[in-house]
Amino acid sequence: MTEHCWIRIAAVDTIPLREGRAVQIGDREIAIFNLGDRFLATGNRCPHRGGPLCDGIVTGTAVVCPLHGWKVGLDDGRVMRPAAEARCVATYPVRVDEGLIVVGMPASAGAASGRSEGAAA
Repeated sequence: MTEHCWIRIAAVDTIPLREGRAVQIGDREIAIFNLGDRFLATGNRCPHRGGPLCDGIVTGTAVVCPLHGWKVGLDDGRVMRPAAEARCVATYPVRVDEGLIVVGMPASAGAASGRSEGAAA
């Protein structure tokens, strides 16, 4: 079982419904998505050409990259379109704690400060 370092990101009301936001946690750029009933987190860069997934269109539990239309599952990070692609993006556990979005980063990721850039106080 992987241990996580939980990082406070932002208040839940700062990410509008069915949208994403990018945050920098250490050397990782993470996209946080508000699905209404939950928040999900993935790496922010599309595996095709590095497009910012946080700026994509959220549809169901997937996001469509704004650059070339690749569709990435937010639950598992797998590329859904084009169907033949085996590439994926990293996913991270998310929880809501007292109105704050909290992301679990692998303890080995070196997130020693326990906070992200622009994290909620």
